[in-house]
Amino acid sequence: MRNNRVRLNCGITMPLIGFGTYSFPNDRKTTEFAVHNALEMGYRHFDTAKIYGSEPAVGKAINEAICMGEVEREDIFLTSKLWGSDHHDPVSALRQTLENLGMEYLDMYLVHWPVKLKPWVNYPVPKENDFEKLDLETTWAGMEKCLEMGLCRCIGVSNFSSKKIEWLLDFASTPPAVNQVEMHPMWRQGKLRETCGDHKIHVSAYSPLGGPGNAWGSQAVINHPIIQSIALKHKATPAQVALRWGLSRGSSVIVKSFNEERMKENMGSFDLKLDDEDILEIENLEEMKIMRGEFHVNETTSPYKTIEELWDDEI
Repeated sequence: MRNNRVRLNCGITMPLIGFGTYSFPNDRKTTEFAVHNALEMGYRHFDTAKIYGSEPAVGKAINEAICMGEVEREDIFLTSKLWGSDHHDPVSALRQTLENLGMEYLDMYLVHWPVKLKPWVNYPVPKENDFEKLDLETTWAGMEKCLEMGLCRCIGVSNFSSKKIEWLLDFASTPPAVNQVEMHPMWRQGKLRETCGDHKIHVSAYSPLGGPGNAWGSQAVINHPIIQSIALKHKATPAQVALRWGLSRGSSVIVKSFNEERMKENMGSFDLKLDDEDILEIENLEEMKIMRGEFHVNETTSPYKTIEELWDDEI
């Protein structure tokens, strides 16, 4: 996988296929086993977050592989994320994440959502009284401090619209290296990819298959007749077509399957080549956002009164 990497604006390289570790409910042993399998198959980029609850399992599996001499820490690209309840102190939050992982540093630390929550909100769906006013300048200063202290090698964001990226760049001393967002053949993020490209910010795709295994996800992408016909034409699977499309747009993709066959299948997307006709067909698909983030929206206490405000009308 050494050639299948992208160089980020912070100077380091990141493997283009990441292994996602969100699962609900989170089972530590299942996650450890999946990470061990992923390492054996050649995955080197692992994506976790405080709110996933998977940091201890991910860290344990990777550390065991390092101790056994199967990989070196330098071969691994490890991402985690700052939850809304930790915006007041990203340094302490990252230290806790590193303790959970049993690691000395992260490769990438992302602001999970442009949402600030009260310090005790350690659950994924905030209640009405859990929101605070987002002070992105202070949050980002804390992220930059993490970088200065050597706790991480790069910093970035997740779920940021074009407008929020521009807002962040107004005051950031260090620009984000990555914006991790939902992106797949039915939510192509054309405007956001252009904005991020203009500022040398890499777009990383979560739910690159539409999140079919998640409670909030959808089978619409992999079941779409166009995606299926392209797969048939190339003797590939619909998942490989969707992933190859994301890779062909210059994005990395975070795949989340603990099923061994599908884990191998996802890695096989590197071998597929889509032609211009395939790309054109995909570009003409109807669009639908699947992870809409309704749980961050309410009319009273959230800074976002509508879905349109959360995404700055990019929905």
